[in-house]
Amino acid sequence: MNNLSIKPTTIENSFSDDEIIVSKTNLKGEITYVNDIFCKVAEMDEGEVLGKPHNIIRHPDMPRSVFKLLWERIKDKKEIFAYVKNIAKSGNFYWVFAHVTPTLNEAGEIIGYHSSRRQAPADEVEVVSDLYRNLLKIENNASNRKEGLEAAIQFLEKTLAEAGLSYDQYVWQVGK
Repeated sequence: MNNLSIKPTTIENSFSDDEIIVSKTNLKGEITYVNDIFCKVAEMDEGEVLGKPHNIIRHPDMPRSVFKLLWERIKDKKEIFAYVKNIAKSGNFYWVFAHVTPTLNEAGEIIGYHSSRRQAPADEVEVVSDLYRNLLKIENNASNRKEGLEAAIQFLEKTLAEAGLSYDQYVWQVGK
């Protein structure tokens, strides 16, 4: 299955506040573990996702610049929290508030990545959606992908600087 072949719908999949979506990947971002909640919300069984790149659930509404920030952070052995819009097998979408961390061995080397995700509150999604639409527009209007990615990152950095916030501060104050 390839998420490029999935036609997005306007139907939202949800899960309860006491459920957590969990997945693990190897260093290449290939899925090595998913829990039952992941399978339920993404509408896929374990066999369909194990060994596949984690981006099979990336919704086309998600700006690449957010994932660039995420990968830079976790490759630097730091955690990151992020709002992410994912796509299910049916094309339905679901918003999550993700906590992504590197998995380290005894020597402190990264051996994989772990993500725990909760249902993102609607009021917070509304705030983040505006920013993400702007980032995606910048990415898509550039003459090439690299230029678009860099322009979106610059826009994000400028937006945060003007607000006097770090990325982490922004994430934690969304919806407040």
